[in-house]
Parts: sequence; structure tokens; C-alpha cells
Amino acid sequence: MSTIRESENPFETHLEKTPANYTPLSPLSFIARTAAVYPDYPSVIHGRKRFTWAETYARCRRLAGALAGRGIGLGNTVAVMAANTPEIYEAHMGVPMTGAVLNTLNVRLDTDTIAYCLEHGEADLLITDTEFSNVVGPALAKVGRDIMVIDIDDSEAETGGDRIGEIDYEAFLKEGSPEFEWRLPADEWQAVSLNYTSGTTGNPKGVVYHHRGAYLNALSNALGWQMGQHPVYLWTLPMFHCNGWCFPWTVAAMAGTNVCLRRVTAGAIYEAIAEHKVSHFCGAPIVLNFVINATDAERRPFDHTVNAMTAAAPPPASTLQEMQRMGFEVTHVYGLTETYGPAAICAWHREWDDLPIEEQGRLKSRQGVTYHVLEGLTIMDPETVAQVPADAETMGEAMFQGNIVMKGYLKNPEATDEAFRGGWFHSGDLGVLHPDGYIQLKDRSKDIIISGGENISSIEVESVLYNHPAVLAAAVVAKADDKWGETPCAFIELKESADSVTGDEIIQFCRDNLAHFKCPRHVVFTTLPKTSTGKIQKFKLRELADQA
Repeated sequence: MSTIRESENPFETHLEKTPANYTPLSPLSFIARTAAVYPDYPSVIHGRKRFTWAETYARCRRLAGALAGRGIGLGNTVAVMAANTPEIYEAHMGVPMTGAVLNTLNVRLDTDTIAYCLEHGEADLLITDTEFSNVVGPALAKVGRDIMVIDIDDSEAETGGDRIGEIDYEAFLKEGSPEFEWRLPADEWQAVSLNYTSGTTGNPKGVVYHHRGAYLNALSNALGWQMGQHPVYLWTLPMFHCNGWCFPWTVAAMAGTNVCLRRVTAGAIYEAIAEHKVSHFCGAPIVLNFVINATDAERRPFDHTVNAMTAAAPPPASTLQEMQRMGFEVTHVYGLTETYGPAAICAWHREWDDLPIEEQGRLKSRQGVTYHVLEGLTIMDPETVAQVPADAETMGEAMFQGNIVMKGYLKNPEATDEAFRGGWFHSGDLGVLHPDGYIQLKDRSKDIIISGGENISSIEVESVLYNHPAVLAAAVVAKADDKWGETPCAFIELKESADSVTGDEIIQFCRDNLAHFKCPRHVVFTTLPKTSTGKIQKFKLRELADQA
């Protein structure tokens, strides 16, 4: 029989945190360990460049020392505008080694948005690839204050640009010592990075990560993907996107090899897989489509297992099926900028291996359950913040809770409070909860099509479209309609090898596979606008839909 102890709790008395038994969690711990244990193992491959972990660690410490020598430290922001090159990888270690915050910038943003990010994030120093000087130069002029600029002059760049900085990166590293004595943060809640959301209206919001969350999600990546020691990781995912889903720190933890890829093409992916024995890569479903639809000239044979992690947009079951047929092991994850990238995973059950491949694809297309280090993930009524029935039908909003949810939005307490209303992070993604506890997204709240009072999931319609043999990519948005209020409008990007197909044929294909009210009334054949991470920019398509 238990009793409530009225005296002091002996388990909490005189048992305090000390340097001997407590260290703040930080992803910086990983590179120090790997450099000590595996100093001669390959760390980074970039074209003709090769580095070991001892060399990469020394370069990161040089970067930290050079930054510190220029007055960069706790409370400062260092922005980086770069492709997937060694410099941006080193910044993920070197910048926080000083106590400063790393702000990686989306290289596809326009001048005005880059200027906004530099000003709002209070960048004190900018490291930028010369390829992007035509955007960065005018952005700096708009900021209206001096920001020190370091140029990256990448030997693998195919297109040139102007030097706009006072010194190039390699010369800057020489200002720092490879023995620079960096320290872990005093508090693991300290900010480690700043990432801007790709807002479709208004200015993007600044999402702040802390050392604790980055540490935990870096390890969760390795656990969820069962990576093992010494993976060979191909950088198809931009490192500027959610800090590469925390994989710069994951690869350091696992003493892996980073294979940098400046341009993501089907040929480059296959070449890296064959030449470097790539074992893992990440990307949106569009990247998987590159792999699936590669030409014979682009393909290279390989005889080892390649693991692909996909997220950023719900992958069609047909895409997952085709990847599996080709010998790729696909893991489906889900998350947002606000959750350090992946925070949910479609955890696989061994008994599902015996199911038909079509059923496996359907199961794998669900967003799944919590990552190992996430505490809560479910579908809730957005107004009451109460969980919806686990019936795979009742729609609600996907919500998160735990250590890999952002600190909040920089300088935006109102948006932070609204995002955290009811003690959960509100994602804005709509979905259902299955009886087995797995969640499945149906749409973004703004993408649901309401036709004649019926809700139509654009994702459901797109999944059917992807089954058409001529369709490379598809997006469905609402088109205003006098009778029904809204009807689905499908934008289709065809495969180069596809036979000619008409809009009527696409509509009939949908009618053969969907309830008729869900089928597109209009079809537009075009090249779909996409973000740098492969997300289709539906806000642009909504603007075009009413003209169709």
C-alpha cells in the first residue's frame, strides 16, 4: 500500500546537477566525438574535394575562431546563402560553436524576401555563394546597414557570379585556429538556428530552434531510419531547409559521409549512388519522381540497398510502389519547419511485408506516428483541441507536442501563442486518425475544396491522377463555380515519354476511380511551379485556376 511521503523526498535531496552528472544537450557534441573516434574516416565529398572527420572538425573550429575574432558570439546571427556545399555543412557546426545563431537562407527567395530575412533576423554576418550575388547584392542594399559578407567561391559551381564580400571563405578560415576552444551552451534551450517559413502571403515567419531539439531530432533520424554507423548520405535535400531536417548533425553523430550535390538531377543521383555507394538520401516526392522517371542514359547500375526518406508533401501510393519495385527502401516521414523537419514517421510492421505491394503503398502513404523523441501527435478538433474519433473518417487538424517543437516565432508573440493554443502546436494540416493510431493527412486547411457543401480532399484526387501512366506531377486546387461554389481544377505535368492525352481523358480516368463529385471539371497541362524542396506552389495555381 503506497503512502504520500510527508518528509523531504530523499531522491531529490542533496542530489543536484553538477558538471560531473549533467551536460546540456547540443548537436555539437557529435562532431567532437566522431573526430576523436574516427578521425581518418571520410566526412565530406564534394566533386574533387575530399575531407576526413579530423579535417572537417578542424575547419569548423577555424570557422568558429574566425567568427569569434570578428566579434561574433552569443546573441549574434550568422546568415548563410549557399547550395549544398562543404561551407554550409561546416556552418552548422562552426556558427553555434561561437554561441551565435545560424540562419540558412532559401536560395530561391527573391531580393525583397532575402532583405526581410536579413533585417528581421538581425544578421551580423553573411556567408554567401557567388552564384547568388545577383539576389544578395541588391538585398544588402535594401537592408540599409552594414553586414560583413564572406564569399563562397565554389569550385564545382557551373554558373558564376560576382564577389560582393570583403574576403573569401577559405581566406576567412585562416583567421581562425583549428584548436579554437569552443564550449557547449550553458542552457540547452539556447537558440541554435533560425529558419524562415516559405510563406505564401505576407512576410515569412522566423522559426527558432534550440540545441536540445536539434540534438534529439538528429538522433531520432538515425533511430527511425535505422541508419547504423558510417552511412553514406547524399545531399539531395537542401541544407537550408529546416537545417537539412537536422541531418547535418545526424551524419556527424553516425560518423557518416556527406556527399554534396549542388544540382539535383536524376543523372547526378544515380551517378552518386553508383560511384560513392550512397546508402541514404532525403527528398520530397518530386525527387523520387526524378529517380523513377530517369532515362536510360541517366541510370547507373548499383548492387546495394539505397534508403530514401520522403516528406514535404504526401507521397502518392503509386510513387511509393514504383520506388519499391525498383529496389529502393522508402521511409515516409512528416513534419514542418516548426518541428525541426521530420517529427512523425510511418513506422513499418513486419507483417505488412506479406501484403500485396499496392496495399503496402497505401499503408506507407500515411503520415504515421510520433518520431522517437516526439511526445504527442494526433488529430484534433481545431476549435476545442479535443481528439477526433479514430475512425479514419472524421477530419481534424494534425497537432504536435514535445521537445522537437520550435521555441516559437521570432518577434511574433501573437503568432506563437496562436500556434501553441491549448498546449499543442497547430500544424494547419487536416487529416484523419486511423484505428491503429496512425494519422493520415487529407489536405492543408486552405486547400480543402468545398463543392456543393461537400469537402473534397485535393490529396485524394491527386493520388488518383498519379496513377495515370502519362502523369509526372499533379496538383488540384479549387476553381470558383457559380453553381457549386467551388469545383476541382487539375494542373498536370506530363512525362516526356507520355503519349498524347486530353483533358477529357484525364477527367474520365478520375470518374472511373473516384466519386463523380470529386472529379476535376477542368484540366490544365503545364509545368508545375515548385519550391526548392519540391513542394508544388498551390497558391500560384489558385491564382491561375479562375482563368482556366
